[in-house]
Amino acid sequence: MDMLKIGILGIAGVMLALQFKAGRPEYGMYIGFGVCLLILSQALSGMDALFGTMGILEKYLNADNVYFQILLKVIGITYVCEFCSDICKDAGYSAIASQMEIFGKLSVLAAGMPILLAIIESIQGITE
Repeated sequence: MDMLKIGILGIAGVMLALQFKAGRPEYGMYIGFGVCLLILSQALSGMDALFGTMGILEKYLNADNVYFQILLKVIGITYVCEFCSDICKDAGYSAIASQMEIFGKLSVLAAGMPILLAIIESIQGITE
C-alpha cells in the first residue's frame, strides 16, 4: 500500500512540475526536489524494519558486527549517491552527476575492501 501512495505522490509531483516548466522552470525543479525529499523521508522511515531484521540475522549468523556495519555503509553510499546524481541530472548537470556516480562506486569499493581481505585470508588459511 505504501508503494501505491509513493507512486501517486511521484506522478502528482511530476504533473505539478510540468505545469510550471514552461513559465517558471525553476519552480518545477523545486517541486521535483521537494517530492524527492518526501519520498526519501518515507523510505528512511521504513528502515526500522530492515534494522530489526538485520539484528535477527546477526544473531543467527554469530558473525562479526563489522560486516553488517560495512553492509549498511555501502547501502547508504549507494542511495545517497543515486539520489544526488539524479537531482544533478534533472537540473541539467549530467557531467557532475557522472562524476558523483564514479565517486560513489569508488567509495563502495573502498568500503568493501575489508571483506575482500577477509576472504583472501580465509582462502590462504585453507590452502596452507
